[in-house]
Amino acid sequence: MRALAKTHAGPGLKLIDVPEPSVGADEVKIRVLRAGLCGTDLHLEQWDEWAASVVHPPLVIGHEFYGEVTEIGPGVTSVQVGQRVSGEGHVVCNECRNCRAGRRQVCIRTNSVGVNRDGAFADYVVIPASNVWVQPDDIDPDLGAVFDPLGNATHTALSFPMAGEDVLITGAGPIGVMATAIAKHVGARHVVVTDVSDSRLDLAKAAGADRVVNVAQQRIADTQRDLGMREGFDVGLEMSGNPQAMAEMIDNMNHGGRIAMLGLPKDDFPVNWGRVITHMLTIKGIYGREMYDTWYAMSSMLSTSPHLKQAVQSVITHRFPAEQWQQAFETARSGQCGKVIMDWS
Repeated sequence: MRALAKTHAGPGLKLIDVPEPSVGADEVKIRVLRAGLCGTDLHLEQWDEWAASVVHPPLVIGHEFYGEVTEIGPGVTSVQVGQRVSGEGHVVCNECRNCRAGRRQVCIRTNSVGVNRDGAFADYVVIPASNVWVQPDDIDPDLGAVFDPLGNATHTALSFPMAGEDVLITGAGPIGVMATAIAKHVGARHVVVTDVSDSRLDLAKAAGADRVVNVAQQRIADTQRDLGMREGFDVGLEMSGNPQAMAEMIDNMNHGGRIAMLGLPKDDFPVNWGRVITHMLTIKGIYGREMYDTWYAMSSMLSTSPHLKQAVQSVITHRFPAEQWQQAFETARSGQCGKVIMDWS
């Protein structure tokens, strides 16, 4: 089968031919139809310090996908051959304290598809049956492929009550744009989104943002005044991993404000802890999706809101056949795009 793999320690990837994976007990084999490109994949292709510390080649990468079940292993009763599915990319141990307490998203032995085990940039991928999310038969394949990042957006956006609140989202990448749509869906009052890319800010505006701010040209405080906000933001969603974005978010939060932080910084950076303390701010780290409350939440929201579904699908701006993976990676790395999808059908 075709597979996009990290064949050796160092920059680059190769589209190679490898044997189809075998399915074991309690596992499911899936024919990949669509796969989404993620920032993690760009790190792996580039082979930065983080990638070198976690990946042991050879490895098939990719963890955002949608496909059709072609085979089930012994003991599988929850999934049937022929079903269309997405997959939760975090494989957990089910034995640590967090897993046993029902907090699987904070498993201390999380094994990630496409990072620690062979992933979905291939014709077939094998994952545990418990990680399979069965989709409606009529779901658009592209939409099915972005449930992983949509889950990140949902987990982050729903971390704190948001109805009637003023929300600041820093970072208008695909997840930030999805979070914008979710914030409006659940009843936020004002949603302000920041970035330095006008094209990405246009996506956020189309997804429902009340104001977008190019922070290379404007300040968030000016937008607060334009909106008539006499106090700071109630909820902040940090999606960029940019130190300056985090600093400006903290400066513009209301007393008692709550920040959910998904964006992963490249390096350590200072934080104005004095303001965090005196303004009694809450900062919560977000990683992945709650297993599996987030999956139920996003499926329910999409099934009841055509507008939200349309907004999520609008994030997908580029599509490439798998053989054009290099162009797909170049487009994703450019920053002048939303979500990039590769077609493996």
